[in-house]
Amino acid sequence: MQPSVSIQNLKLDFGSVSVLRDLNLDIGQGEFLVLLGSSGCGKSTLLNCIAGLLEPTEGSIHINGNNVTWSEPSDRGIGMVFQSYALYPQMTVEGNLSFGLKNARMPKDEIKTRVARAAEVLQIEPLLKRKPAALSGGQRQRVAIGRALVRDVDVFLFDEPLSNLDAKLRADLRVEIKRLHQTLENTMIYVTHDQVEAMTLADRIAIMKGGVVMQLDTPDVIYNKPANKYVADFIGSPSMNFFDTVLTTADGPQVSIAGKDVSLAGYDFTRPGVSGDVWFGIRPEHILTGEMAGAAPTQFEVRAELAEPMGAETLVWSSLDGTALRFRVDGQMKITPGDALLIGFDPARASIFDKVEELRI
Repeated sequence: MQPSVSIQNLKLDFGSVSVLRDLNLDIGQGEFLVLLGSSGCGKSTLLNCIAGLLEPTEGSIHINGNNVTWSEPSDRGIGMVFQSYALYPQMTVEGNLSFGLKNARMPKDEIKTRVARAAEVLQIEPLLKRKPAALSGGQRQRVAIGRALVRDVDVFLFDEPLSNLDAKLRADLRVEIKRLHQTLENTMIYVTHDQVEAMTLADRIAIMKGGVVMQLDTPDVIYNKPANKYVADFIGSPSMNFFDTVLTTADGPQVSIAGKDVSLAGYDFTRPGVSGDVWFGIRPEHILTGEMAGAAPTQFEVRAELAEPMGAETLVWSSLDGTALRFRVDGQMKITPGDALLIGFDPARASIFDKVEELRI
């Protein structure tokens, strides 16, 4: 099947600064792709190139098989939702939704039909006669999404649309956007620095750093099998625990942690036979305590240094052989600094990276 959006050998330079570097990306029909990364990684720049708001230095962009690299934004068949609502304050919601269609000289009956359909999908029908000043932040963002929706396009672009909202509104609208995608089945490309948004919304996530894609895969693969140490460290809150150790293979693959040999017999190696200096990573949620720790293949005793109650769970800060260690326990478990705790984990759930290129082993 032909991809909905295809980006080929894309480069963008601002003077001597390279913002996007030889980037290749195919986005399938009806796919929800999230561009995820920290500030300055190039995710919004890439989105603006797709939208036609920036001209690339090299490479090409194809939408539905058409080369749109140098096409005007209005000719690309896209709808875009920005971080700022950018609504016309003097117009009603209905006026904001219909403004672009009127400028395109669309027939009145068609405009009315499209506005009504968008209002129904986004559940903003009671708001059509209100002006933006009379709307909440979440309602304004729905109107901004509706303005893109009325264009009846195949590809929607979202540039951090929820970042101006409070935590509850973000969670609510995140669900609405996911439902919208399931209803419309359009291709959606969504930019965010929020990994919760990325993990919950995406069919696939492209994690970016320095203008390149570090890993492109499903949320499940990115979480459980990060391709490199950067991705492993970036995904997860708190981030993965890392131990500086040596991988040996003479008596079967194993590493040494806090003076204890840890067998890697159950680990799924990406590059079997590699040995030497490595990073051994284990996520806080994969570290077990109490009775479950006693049944784990690898066990240690640590002391709690700090506890952060979060309701359903408590985040415990500790250390193991001088390396910071974080893990989660049940929120009903009372933890005080100095408590001795038995912890355990299954090395099969770890992630191991070489020290040179920091790629998954």
